[in-house]
Amino acid sequence: MTKLAAVFLSLVLALIPLAGSAESAVNREGEPIRLDVYSQLANYAGVQKGWGAVLMKDLFNVELNIIPDQDGTYATRMESGSLGDLVVWGSNGDDYKNAVAKGMLLDWEQYDIGKKHAPYIMDNYGAALESNREVSGDGKIHGFGHSVAFQEDSHQSFFYSWDIRWDLYRQLGYPTVKNLDDMVELFTKMKAICPTDELGNETYAVSIWPDWDGNMVMYVKALATAYYGLDELGYGHYDPRTGEYIYCLEDGSPYMECLAFFNRLNREGLLDPNSSSNTYDKMSEKLKNAGTFWSIFNYAGSMAFNTDEHLKAGKYMYTMVPEEATPIVYGLGAAGGERIWSVGNYTQHPEICLEILNWMSTPEGSMTMWYGPKGLTWDYDENRGMYFTELGKKTSADSAYNMAGIEWTSPYTGKTYALDGTYNDGSIQINNVTLAKDMINPEGNGIETFNKDTWASVANAVSYEIQEDWREHNHAVMTDDYLENRTDAEGNKMYVLMPSIPYSESERSPELSLIWEQCAKTIRDYTWRAINAKSEGEYNFHIQEMRRLVKQYGIEQCNEWSRQEAAQKWRLTQELNP
Repeated sequence: MTKLAAVFLSLVLALIPLAGSAESAVNREGEPIRLDVYSQLANYAGVQKGWGAVLMKDLFNVELNIIPDQDGTYATRMESGSLGDLVVWGSNGDDYKNAVAKGMLLDWEQYDIGKKHAPYIMDNYGAALESNREVSGDGKIHGFGHSVAFQEDSHQSFFYSWDIRWDLYRQLGYPTVKNLDDMVELFTKMKAICPTDELGNETYAVSIWPDWDGNMVMYVKALATAYYGLDELGYGHYDPRTGEYIYCLEDGSPYMECLAFFNRLNREGLLDPNSSSNTYDKMSEKLKNAGTFWSIFNYAGSMAFNTDEHLKAGKYMYTMVPEEATPIVYGLGAAGGERIWSVGNYTQHPEICLEILNWMSTPEGSMTMWYGPKGLTWDYDENRGMYFTELGKKTSADSAYNMAGIEWTSPYTGKTYALDGTYNDGSIQINNVTLAKDMINPEGNGIETFNKDTWASVANAVSYEIQEDWREHNHAVMTDDYLENRTDAEGNKMYVLMPSIPYSESERSPELSLIWEQCAKTIRDYTWRAINAKSEGEYNFHIQEMRRLVKQYGIEQCNEWSRQEAAQKWRLTQELNP
């Protein structure tokens, strides 16, 4: 079937004169084409809505049907013979490599289809394309990884930002917080002065969720990354400073330390009791209603909480890192990351799929995916500095801003559309990026990155009193200033850099994959049981059972694989930084 489909595609491409860079395959007069977008990163299922739907129809006359990666989705789509039209991978590991081996992904160089329909990518993403060729293992280019940077001498912004309810922290007199024990004491005091949220419900230090759990429970392993500066690897963590692999269940491991922390929060009434059955959306609602005090992630903290309404009321969530914490930050790289953009080999519209990816990969396309349509929510000033329009200031501050009734006149076709839904509804729900957000915008003024926190128009904007209090207390303007300049007594930076390296997971044998899944489910299930334990005895019982079961399944084989991967990462790091 794979060979027959490939022959059929080659015949179709040979019969249809492929458009050059000045000619598009888009038919604006016909009915919109529905493209299936299988995204392992998506948190949304269904047809794209809002301003994003309008934009896709105007530019390409398509509608995007987003298919997230739920239980069994990958296997079902592989068996069906088609992954989708656009295919976005959560990593460049087994799933991706298996799809390549079975001929499920388009070869971008066949018949020069990439050059003809994705010229910006082919001309500017050279290192990322060659990295994909190497990762794919068949000598072909099937896409590129996320967060491609044209400049490599910096790092991404800090998304492990340790956001906390700064207004409550100020009310308590800015107490010193050295470690996780001090964090628990701080949360206890915060709950004493703010026992209920804006709807009258009980408040908690944090609300976590299981949606994104993988080999381990996401929030537990991520706290270890945010506190100890370790990157996730296999069933544990990788130390970018030494190349060491640390098994998550060994005594005293960062994972076990953070698991004990969450159990303590639970037993002291500081963890949302619905966490184990939560969804990301439910957590977000609690956060927006001021029901939680803390998040290690900016997207699950300040970015969602800091609306105009909250800021006017003197409520603010922003960065406060324990003195002993060394959060990780990821380096920029021209080769891109592991989350791959690709096109399904059996799509009937390969040219249009590539044109969409090409546009998303330009500076303007990237800006649009982050901030909305150019001219409507953001634009360039006379010096090519980036700024938000009045509407953009509102949508940037509040992703739930209602766009109903707003008209947008397309700069591409001149057509005018009435928008609907919230700003967030319209955001492209594929949930991946092309260019690195923290690289300098090549179409800008040569100073500002795509990240709004570096824009002069944002930094110089009038802010609320509570924001000024944070700036004065921390001698910084934004989170990145603060985290970049934290040092210890010897003057060493208090963060850990994970350099960008051309790493791809090695394939696991079918036997190891079976062991892997058994261990993953056990660690996820028993970690949650341990988090929810009501006593120390119950907690210890679940830990012992978890260790016993994974040992019985063969976890040591998984750890040996992980140690080899850590050695490979360390070798690549040494080669790039001799």
